[in-house]
This record gives sequence, structure tokens and C-alpha cells, in this order.
Amino acid sequence: MSNNDVIVSLDIGTSKVRVIIGEVINGAINIIGVGSSESEGIRKGAIVDIDKTVESIRNAVDHAERMVGIQISDVFVGISGNHIALQSSHGVVAVSNEDREIGDEDIERVLQAARVIALPPEREIIGIVPKQFLVDGLEGIQDPRGMIGVRLEVEATIITGTKTAVHNLRRVVEKSGLRIAGLTLMSLASGFLTLSKDEKSLGTVLVDVGAGATTISVFMDGNMAATSTIPVGGDFVTNDISIGLHTQTEHAEKMKLKYGCASLDDAAADQVFKVPRIGSNLDKEFSQVDLASIIEPRIEEIFQLIRAEVHRLGYGNAAGGYVLTGGTVNLPGILSVAKRELDTSVRIASPEFIGVRDPSYTSGVGIINFVAKNAKTRPSGNHRKAAVKASSPAASDKPGFFERVKNFLSELI
Repeated sequence: MSNNDVIVSLDIGTSKVRVIIGEVINGAINIIGVGSSESEGIRKGAIVDIDKTVESIRNAVDHAERMVGIQISDVFVGISGNHIALQSSHGVVAVSNEDREIGDEDIERVLQAARVIALPPEREIIGIVPKQFLVDGLEGIQDPRGMIGVRLEVEATIITGTKTAVHNLRRVVEKSGLRIAGLTLMSLASGFLTLSKDEKSLGTVLVDVGAGATTISVFMDGNMAATSTIPVGGDFVTNDISIGLHTQTEHAEKMKLKYGCASLDDAAADQVFKVPRIGSNLDKEFSQVDLASIIEPRIEEIFQLIRAEVHRLGYGNAAGGYVLTGGTVNLPGILSVAKRELDTSVRIASPEFIGVRDPSYTSGVGIINFVAKNAKTRPSGNHRKAAVKASSPAASDKPGFFERVKNFLSELI
């Protein structure tokens, strides 16, 4: 890895499209640019209009480029949705070097061996995540390079998705004038950013409550053990406000963001505001208590659905409790409702970087963190050049890091 590399992540969400530019300096990550735009063409986390989604991506990219003064060419794209599935796999190869020292080539071959699995014709492999390596039967090895052995094995998790969803994602990114440096499962990246080593080992449920969907990821024994998506999120709260206050969805969203409170106990009766009503030229006055009486039941229902889904997955007694992230968890009072409905320990997680200390940025920052960390342990190779073309010629030619990362991630697409 060179001393100064740039990674660009693309998070295509239901409410926002976010482009985040991270700079890796001597292993440390700095967020140097953020671009966002209103998301059009996305419903419940799925692409429903190619052209509108392309326009949203271009707007977000343009915003980020103007902030930092660079031209973005390649991005690492986050992928999520209820089409994602996990499958365990096992690979085994003989160490090829005459001196029996395990090298990058052996790791690459054993990972390729683990990818040889039976898949339905409508699904394809998105990525492979090693759980552990085994050298001559010795378990618990995270990086076997440099060790001496005859037989190298890997226990891995294969991430698969439907071809339709993956191809549509690729299509919108490519039509936006960008190249895909790699696809990253957003829930996996978010987990490695927000969860501690103990939380991932004991068993913790990471819940990303977005606008159109909620992604549930269970981490156990240091790795992601299960994932699921339920089609509810912050947009359902906005819709309830729109119906309850008889106002347009646009105004309902503004009232939710400015005055919304997830718990009646935390709402203030003296906090009042006026809302334009559908079918009337007069605005009507409401209090924060009125708004909370609409929001709280829907938030309770969302967490009840989350708890039921976690129990269905078989991880209802996860010792590490729940960790919440995503834009919707910014609602004041949501933590107390979550603790009451989930009946266990709950905390809210957000990135610890200047400019993105908000739960809604967890996925985008998580992708950058995941790519940077994996670049240290993956085999090297030749692939496309850097993810950005900087304003200065000297900054635009930085091979090495991206060549290694993209070579690895290109094998996963």
C-alpha cells in the first residue's frame, strides 16, 4: 500500500444517494469529501427506474467532486436487499511452493476452490468472506501467509444475490459514467465498522433502519452469520404523518425531520408548528405531542417486526444485544422505544469521522473502511488504475493499492 490512497464509496439508498471520498494515509482513514442527492427511482431499497437513479448518482458524484476538486472515475458500490443470501463453503488446496511456505498464490487458489458451489441459475456470487484458514488441520488462522504447511484449507461465507438485482445495480452505475471497482455487502461493511471484536464474537444484531427497508445482520464468532431485509423503514413513518395530519408527503417528511419524536414521553406539548393541509388554504397548528402520537406506534411496530425476524433467524438470544444505525434512528426518543420493544441492550452506532458523524453515513463509510482493511491481507495483482483522477497530475497516478484491491474484488463480482 502506498502512503496516500483514495477510496470512493457509493451508497444508493431509498431516500439519499451518497458518495463518500476517503483518503488512506499510512493506514489511517480520513473522510475528505461527501456528496449526496435526493434518491429518485428507488423503492424499498430496489431500483425501479434506471434513468432517475442514474440522475441521482450523477448529482451526488458532482457534489462530491466539487467539494474536493477531483474527478471520480471508479467507485466501490454497496449492495443490499432481500435478495442477498449467505452460504457456507469449504476450500482445500495443496501448498504449491517447494519450500512449503504459504504465499499469496496459495490463498488465491484456496479462495477460488471455495467458490466452486452449486447455485440456482438465477443467482450469482457477489463475494467471499473467509471465516478462518486451516494449515495442516490447525484451526483459527486469519492470515496464513509465511506459514509452513502442506495442506491449506479455508472456511468461508459465500455471498450471493439475484442476477437481476446485481445487473441493474451495475447498469445504473455504468450509465452514470463510473466504473465499478468492486461490490461490497453494506451490512457486512457496516458491521466491521461499528461493532467491536467482542460484539462480533459474542453475538450481536446490527440493524440498519433506512427509509424504505430495514436490514438485519447477525454477527457471531467474529463473522456475519445471517442477514435479512424487511420492507419497512422511515418512509412508513412519513406516510403515517401524511395521513394523520392530512398533508402532502413532502411536508410530512419536513415535519418528521424538524419536530419528530419517537416517544410520547420525550415530546414537548409547547413545541408547536403549522402544517399546510390538503384541500385547504389554511395551515393547521399541531404540537410535538400530536406528532409523537403518530410516530410512536409505527416505530414500535418496526421494532416488533425486527425482533420477530431475528427470532425467525434463530438468534433471539444474542448476548451482544442490538446495535442500531441508519438515518431513521436519528429520531429523538427512538432508543428508549427500541429498548422497550427489543427487551435487551441497545445502542446507536455512527462513524467516528469528522463530517460524517451520523448513523445515515454508516454504510458509505463502512465500505471505505472495509476496502482499506481488506487491502492489507489480500493477494496483489494488476487491474485498473486509481479510483479518482485528481486535479494535479502527480496525485492521479498511484498504482499498487487499488491494483491489489480491485484485483481481489473483481474476482468477487
